[in-house]
Amino acid sequence: MIEHRLREGGAADLLSAAKERRRVADAAEAELLELACAWADAHPPESIHHAASFLVSGTEHEEQIAGEGCPLVAEFCIGEFGAVLGLSTVSAKHLIGQALELRHRLPRLYRRVLNGGVPAWRARRVAEATIHAHPALSKAAAGWVDVQVAPFAARSGVAQVDRLVAEAIRRFGPAVPPVDPDDPHPIGPDPRHVTVDRDQVAYAGTLRVEAELDIADAHDLDLAVAHGAEAQKALGSTEGLGARRAKALGQLARHQLALYLAGGAIGLSPTPPTDGVRLPAPRQVELHLHFPASLAREDVGGSVVIDELGRLEEGHRLVLLDQVKAWCADSHTRVVVKPVIDLAEHIRVHRYAVPDRLREQVILRDGTCVFPWCTRPARRCQMDHVIPYDHDEPDRGGPTATDNIAALCTRHHRLKTHGRWRYRMIALGVFRWTSPHGHEFHRDHTGTTAITPPEHRRR
Repeated sequence: MIEHRLREGGAADLLSAAKERRRVADAAEAELLELACAWADAHPPESIHHAASFLVSGTEHEEQIAGEGCPLVAEFCIGEFGAVLGLSTVSAKHLIGQALELRHRLPRLYRRVLNGGVPAWRARRVAEATIHAHPALSKAAAGWVDVQVAPFAARSGVAQVDRLVAEAIRRFGPAVPPVDPDDPHPIGPDPRHVTVDRDQVAYAGTLRVEAELDIADAHDLDLAVAHGAEAQKALGSTEGLGARRAKALGQLARHQLALYLAGGAIGLSPTPPTDGVRLPAPRQVELHLHFPASLAREDVGGSVVIDELGRLEEGHRLVLLDQVKAWCADSHTRVVVKPVIDLAEHIRVHRYAVPDRLREQVILRDGTCVFPWCTRPARRCQMDHVIPYDHDEPDRGGPTATDNIAALCTRHHRLKTHGRWRYRMIALGVFRWTSPHGHEFHRDHTGTTAITPPEHRRR
């Protein structure tokens, strides 16, 4: 169709079509904000059934998802809204919260979005900044930000919005302690941070690290990294300066973790500090690596062949076998090899508690929480009986077995138990979910697929 348009009308028609599609998309995003607000309005705290009162531990409660002055919403409504849109529950919470923030605390900006003057994504970025300002913005402070940013929101950048939020905090924010004259950052929130972006991994197996330090700390770190890079070169490394500096930073971390900051070494009794304060011991980093293996043909020896491309369980990232070999060759790396677990084996026990072997099997099979679109690692999830276990008559309830245990994060475990969601395991690791309003989702190891909603099925 696009090729036909190019032949018939040329480049000018393509530009006109692109502009129209952009207008339609912006209008749809603005309408989605209105729908998010309407969904929140339809699920106030009063909509929570009395059987799920706030006094009963583990049941539904009201949730504050935007700033001061925005209405509360019933917790469990967020999951279904996100699932229908193909979003995780956390992403849906952000969307609804930003919509409420715009309508109730940034009304000028909200009107500009609805009128087509500001793209929804820009307004949502401002709303995110005012929701998560630290210390929290009062309603008056958010209103001042609204007055300042609304006329220029179509061209306001992140830095400008952050400056306005910082100014609003100084003008209207909650009381803060007196400014310390020795504080190197007396104006606005403390900008110092060290952030490791665990969600974005490059094909080469690298992660981005960003930091903002005090001047003295930054100079000391620069000198230490430079010294480490030069030491590697002196010992014969032929890698580039950037790679050597990166390795030097990693070595600084490993050397620090190898020392017990309280005065001893890992595995030895620490020397108690003189001031009586015992510092926490550094923990060892544990990574779970999975590489497919197959048996070679008998004509080439019948040996086991390990794929060169595997998976790092933490973050669901790809990892090269050569990288793992390099880690194992490092004298600072301790490698633990765990026994292979057969994912096809049927494990069953006659008790409610899930044994470690079954838990590990479910973790490896499911990978993440099995709720639609959720990506929380299964290793940080709870083990749920798909068919509930009957404590009074175990033989009549769901068994503690491979084909009846699934990984659910705490939020979605509670939602399934108290939120009128239903699911069943139709094959090992394959689940069919049904939302309170009848929307269905298929979830397996490849992810989530929305099934045609009830109102669109052929009768």
